[in-house]
Amino acid sequence: MVEQLALTRVLNSLVGGAVAPVLHSVGIQADPKTVITDAFALELLVAALLVAFFAVVRASLSVEKPGGIQHIAELLHEFIGGQAEPILGHDTSHFQAFCTCIFLFVLLNNLLGLIPGIPAPTTSPVVPLGLAVPTFLLYNFMGFKRNGFGYIKHFCGPMPALAPLMFPIEIVSHLARVMSLTIRLYANMFAGDLVTLVFFSLIPVAIPCVFLGLHLFVSLVQAFVFTLLAMIYLSLAVAHEH
Repeated sequence: MVEQLALTRVLNSLVGGAVAPVLHSVGIQADPKTVITDAFALELLVAALLVAFFAVVRASLSVEKPGGIQHIAELLHEFIGGQAEPILGHDTSHFQAFCTCIFLFVLLNNLLGLIPGIPAPTTSPVVPLGLAVPTFLLYNFMGFKRNGFGYIKHFCGPMPALAPLMFPIEIVSHLARVMSLTIRLYANMFAGDLVTLVFFSLIPVAIPCVFLGLHLFVSLVQAFVFTLLAMIYLSLAVAHEH
């Protein structure tokens, strides 16, 4: 059995006994000692760090004497807002919090792979899937909320005569977005971790630093791409028919 991270062992010892029966009740067999995986434990850690970060930012907001953490928060806000404005337009303010959280969550999970002995949670396919599904549900929910039943027109194409053909194609296309978001993030991070591990095994000095830099670059790019696609899907969903 693969040795668990210390954090995972602690969580399993604390809540494993309560979580396993819940999974058993829905037909999922789980061992209380391994019910929580390393990926899930690290996700919880990242989520806790983000909550703490936002709480500190909120508590230390100051117009006259902004601190260093406020400057970091403002830079993140401006960066995400600058990317969202050309895509979402007037809806930027409505979705910026979601996009910022997605970006930071994906980025921090990716960057955990830079720590020796800790696999990036995004190298486990369930983690990207867990991000792709809420994104899919959100943009479709907002599409119906903004456009009502008229949102269905988005799936029918520009020509009514082709609607019977376009509708099933568009449905499959939208469902494929979940797979696309999942596989793109998972495959890139898994490949990056694998390459870094191989070179650490072969040449443990100097050369792996190059691949750690590459891993850092890939982590940033994949977090940005995931967030950018989420923005695009939201903008298409809330667009009104003219």
